Amino acid sequence: MENQVLTPHVYWAQRHHELYLRVELSDVQNPAISITENVLHFKAQGHGAKGDNVYEFHLEFLDLVKPEPVYKLTQRQVNITVQKKESQWWERLTKQEKRPLFLAPDFDRWLDESDAEMELRAKEEEQLNKLRLESQGSPETLTSLKKGYLFMYNLVQFLGFSWIFVNMTVRFFILGKESFYDTFHTVADMMYFCQMLAAVESINAAIGVTKSPVVPSLFQLLGRNFILFIIFGTMEEMQNKAVVFFVFYIWSTVEIFRYPFYMLSCIDMDWKVLTWLRYTVWIPLYPMGCLAEAVSVIQSIPVFNETGRFSFTLPYPVKIKVRFSFFLQIYLILLFLVADSLSRGIVTEVVIQLAARKKAIKASVQGPARRQKAFYLTIGKPPIPHGYT
Repeated sequence: MENQVLTPHVYWAQRHHELYLRVELSDVQNPAISITENVLHFKAQGHGAKGDNVYEFHLEFLDLVKPEPVYKLTQRQVNITVQKKESQWWERLTKQEKRPLFLAPDFDRWLDESDAEMELRAKEEEQLNKLRLESQGSPETLTSLKKGYLFMYNLVQFLGFSWIFVNMTVRFFILGKESFYDTFHTVADMMYFCQMLAAVESINAAIGVTKSPVVPSLFQLLGRNFILFIIFGTMEEMQNKAVVFFVFYIWSTVEIFRYPFYMLSCIDMDWKVLTWLRYTVWIPLYPMGCLAEAVSVIQSIPVFNETGRFSFTLPYPVKIKVRFSFFLQIYLILLFLVADSLSRGIVTEVVIQLAARKKAIKASVQGPARRQKAFYLTIGKPPIPHGYT
């Protein structure tokens, strides 16, 4: 029994160019770790499965490795890194096909070959990006250019939607309900411009200029443009309906708070009133906007049926006429399903916001640093509702 060799538990993982071994020994003392003739030799005093003893093992690698292992001792384990001589993927760690009993894969660190290739590509792209930054200018210069570009974009959108909002408001107070029926002919050109320019937001998110998620941004763009260009833009019968006023007014109301908030964010400024409005006005406006869009789709269905626009007949032998109103009905179902899901999220977010604001008020009587922290608790960003971010 005295001559029995104790082996610790060893877990391994790999990348194309190196191997990782994790030896489960705590409080290791006097480790002897070396590689000779492609065999890793390990011997150390430590606390393992058999208590405080001397543990050792030997592993002959499947392929050639560099004879300079690098190891790091922690209180609970020994981490060993071995460089491969050739960058390639190994089907197993050891030359012998039968795996030693004390050896097991390190699932916490394991990557399959495709993931490892993705990691290599990510590192290469990171290096290329660094080279591009060095050749194009300093990171500070690029950041300033990006902030300036985003500030101007948000300013243009803010001015456009402000013009729509003010125009519709003034006309409503002067003409009353009569202004409902010629809204499209009055502000449609500016709305076309703003909504076409909104495509830049999806592009910015896709190429990484902004951190906004791509899918919600794209859904917002497609959802609004479907209503604007298809429902209103192609059907003159829809352009004189009152629902156009409500859809445009809700859209512009949301945006005159959203875009100035982003403008101030570009120059690292916080205006508490604007921040509160930006994350509050969408709570009532979201269901109102969904309802207005749904009404516009419902009112357009008989118009599309009557005109036959965008309808088509399936080829022989089916020869079935498919009306565009069929797709509008599917759109309505999806719209209400999304609205129901997001409405539950809104209720949850309101509860969270109220609790956070109570904490902020309590913390506001303390030092400036804590007041700043309380402010950020107050403005926790709610989930992005489709079409009304």
